Amino acid sequence: MARPGRPPKEKPKLHPLVDSFLDMLTTERGAAMNTRQAYWRDLADFSLYLRSTYSKEIVDSSTDEIKAYLEDLGNKIHVKGQNKAQIATRTVARRLSALRQFYRYLVSENIRKDDPTSAIESPKQTRTLPKTLSEAEVSTLIKTAGQGGSADSVRLVCLLEMLYATGLRVSELVGLPMSAIGEDMQFLMVAGKGGRERMVPISEPAQKALKSYLDVRKQFISPDDKGTQAQWLFPSRTSESGHLTRQRFAQLLKDLADAAQIDSDRVSPHILRHAFATHLLSNGADLRSVQKMLGHADIATTQIYTHIIGDKAKKTVEDKHPLSKTGTDD
Repeated sequence: MARPGRPPKEKPKLHPLVDSFLDMLTTERGAAMNTRQAYWRDLADFSLYLRSTYSKEIVDSSTDEIKAYLEDLGNKIHVKGQNKAQIATRTVARRLSALRQFYRYLVSENIRKDDPTSAIESPKQTRTLPKTLSEAEVSTLIKTAGQGGSADSVRLVCLLEMLYATGLRVSELVGLPMSAIGEDMQFLMVAGKGGRERMVPISEPAQKALKSYLDVRKQFISPDDKGTQAQWLFPSRTSESGHLTRQRFAQLLKDLADAAQIDSDRVSPHILRHAFATHLLSNGADLRSVQKMLGHADIATTQIYTHIIGDKAKKTVEDKHPLSKTGTDD
């Protein structure tokens, strides 16, 4: 969204085959809108680099030009602290992955005979452990959120309890339709990545917070709403989508962290998702159940959380679930 007083920045017009590729991701692979937008940003950045540096379009690029772009990208990343190299490596690897997918698509459609990314190796990445919060810190956030007593406060408590109870991705949480609430509010039906639907149980504290929030939910819907806002569990009068945005929720959490005297850099919707997973595993939940609730397609993705819980808890997880040793997923 553009800053007040500034016109919105016009999106660059890319080669038509970029749109064709993105349409394929959506229709054939079931990619979510956020995924589509991420691919667009990556391909747009390379397209603009090619035009300004070589006066070429993305469909005509060479291996050497892609290598030069990735090197330039890595050099331009400015991050304070010791993690600059790590962030640069991750960014370059993600950008290369997007380019690989695009050129493989062109080859599959007989638009190009060669894949210019095939001879480029992905940079080696060191595994980073997910950031998380302690159980006491999560409790402090929820307690602080509830001190306001306003409708905004009630909604924020509900968002926190729901996120911490279900481990939903932030886009899944803010985009929940009213129809996602199951019978007696005991579970949610969530449409995740790739259109995969899963049932997620709701804890008793989250159920209680949800009931309290539903009593004030109408305050977040415009009187003249035609259904754009009312269809969502967390409606918004100001967002184009009609529901609370990821960015607004993230900002609310930053403000809450400051009020709770917790480092705001350690608090985000995704970190609360990590807290959900690590706390469940620390208390003896089996890896497969956590995988299903998180919506991970591969149990190896869930397995990384076992590296940040204590050795005793890790052994409990492994003893309870043999698949956690093999990384097998079915």
